[in-house]
Amino acid sequence: MAGDKKPNGPDRSGSDTARISESVEGGTAGQVRKGGNISTASTARLLNNNNTTQNKRNEPSPGYGTISSTSDDDLGPDFMVQSRLLPHHAPPPEEGDLLTTTEATSLKRGLSQRHLSMLGIAGSIGTGLFLGLGLAVAKGGPLGALLGYAVIGLVVCAVQFALGEVAALLPVTGSFVRHSEFLVDPALGFAVGWNLVYGNILSIPAEITAICTLFQFWFNEESGNVISPIFFILGFIVVTVGVGFSFVRVFGEIEFVFALLKIGLVVFLVVLGLLIDLGGIPGTERIGFRYWRDPGPLVEYIATGDWGKFLGFWAVMTGAVFSFAGVESLAMAAAETRNPRRAIPRACKRVFARIVIFYMVAVFVVGLLVPSDDERLVGSGNSVAQSPFVIAASAAGIPVIASVVNAIVITSAWSAANQSLLAGTRVLYGLALKGQAPRVFLRTTSWGTPYMCVGLFGCFMLLSFMSLSEDAITVFWWLVMLTAAGVLFSWSAILLNHIRLLQAMRRQGIQPSGLPWHNWWTAYSSPAALFMCLLILVTSGFTVFTEGNWDSATFVSCYLDIPLMAVAYFSWKYYKKTKIVSLDEIALGDAFEQASLYPDEPEPKQKGWVRFISWIWD
Repeated sequence: MAGDKKPNGPDRSGSDTARISESVEGGTAGQVRKGGNISTASTARLLNNNNTTQNKRNEPSPGYGTISSTSDDDLGPDFMVQSRLLPHHAPPPEEGDLLTTTEATSLKRGLSQRHLSMLGIAGSIGTGLFLGLGLAVAKGGPLGALLGYAVIGLVVCAVQFALGEVAALLPVTGSFVRHSEFLVDPALGFAVGWNLVYGNILSIPAEITAICTLFQFWFNEESGNVISPIFFILGFIVVTVGVGFSFVRVFGEIEFVFALLKIGLVVFLVVLGLLIDLGGIPGTERIGFRYWRDPGPLVEYIATGDWGKFLGFWAVMTGAVFSFAGVESLAMAAAETRNPRRAIPRACKRVFARIVIFYMVAVFVVGLLVPSDDERLVGSGNSVAQSPFVIAASAAGIPVIASVVNAIVITSAWSAANQSLLAGTRVLYGLALKGQAPRVFLRTTSWGTPYMCVGLFGCFMLLSFMSLSEDAITVFWWLVMLTAAGVLFSWSAILLNHIRLLQAMRRQGIQPSGLPWHNWWTAYSSPAALFMCLLILVTSGFTVFTEGNWDSATFVSCYLDIPLMAVAYFSWKYYKKTKIVSLDEIALGDAFEQASLYPDEPEPKQKGWVRFISWIWD
């Protein structure tokens, strides 16, 4: 029959005959992919995630039936199909299948390593950089902000390399959410998945609210041009949802262009900032390190003396976490990525280096240009000029440049919202695949977009209208704190997954060098970074516990996510009776076998003018 085709290469029948569990959409056939994500018997064994039913699954199932496969044409050039022997009573997908047939057939591999790298850059260069640096300098001073971002940069380094090592071995949609199920506990995957959906749902209105603040640079009472923020909010919601419904490749190309625009803007702002600082703009005097001397490199925050300066440095952390948020999401669309075992690690490594360099240089330049006691940095006084780059350009007497910068900052905020939409909807789709979210979210368009997931996120974009009843910058920082807590949980899950993977490899006698991508120092950086993430999470709202600084909104924004995660984890654990996976039961042998049998296809070298700029992502 048609379904009896076999992939090219040696015969892998017998022990490699796959038994793939039925997909949530009704038992479509198993597939084999040349480039490496779905297939062979090793994947089928890998599907048996580690939970309370694992030992039972290892026993022969009574009765098997032959299922004919989908045609090659239906799956496209990246897929070949082989019929599989399937158990008549396959376990439901929510009981731990790491890879499923549905994501292979419903989602389209339209993203390359070029897209992944630029998605990571586009997602993290947004309002956190262009708007959030102002508050960092105001709280910690130029040196405190620089040190705070350096510490978070080191944490991000550990997170990115940990993610790359695990995702290279297990490239699945949902990334570290599904890794948590496989390596730690299915209940943790459920909690982290919904936490990530919640974080991305809040991140989008945060960006749109910031856009409203930035538009006030032109449309305010002083200029006489007052336009209701309603129009800005509605316009960006419509456009964001529209991009979310498009082809994933169209989305990738849009974000690729915006990422190039952001990189160009950062380089331009750094050069412009240095020119202003050194007196290179006609009519402006040299600033040099004036603001490092007065008001000084460190700012006393809450307390006085050295303790107050330390608290100023520590207060930078939450905003810095939000600024770097998004770099971990580049592996979320692994099932829509070509050659994921090569593309994801390369993107993780390159994105980290570029993002940290951009942020560190930008923080340094902002500390040179704007004094830490400028009221506009914290939203008091003239709140329409919140971006420190816009403040510096205005002070230099070049309002046209200030308007151009503000316009590009707005596009950057919208681009970051798009990236949150991609990451959040793919995680929600992955949860639905596992039976951890309603099945309605499995519905996709004919071109492979999970439209019900996009629709849900569109509804929560209406939270942006909160800025109509409160000051927009106040709402923005509420959402920043809520989002930062979720980001810290996500980073913690990535690091914990990596630690568990290395522990399981040691227990099973597998050398770390056998990983598709490995760095010796990650065995030490992951535990250290995990400790820092948890410490920052617990202390993120320390200001409310100091005398005279209690604020209910700040307390809720900083700590709401902790009970939400606990409730999600323990409720699913109780409902499904899950257990922490034994290191001996993690099916690493099958994962490594799959990685070795199906290496990624070679990628052609860049030609023409593209090779001159490909260093940005390659």
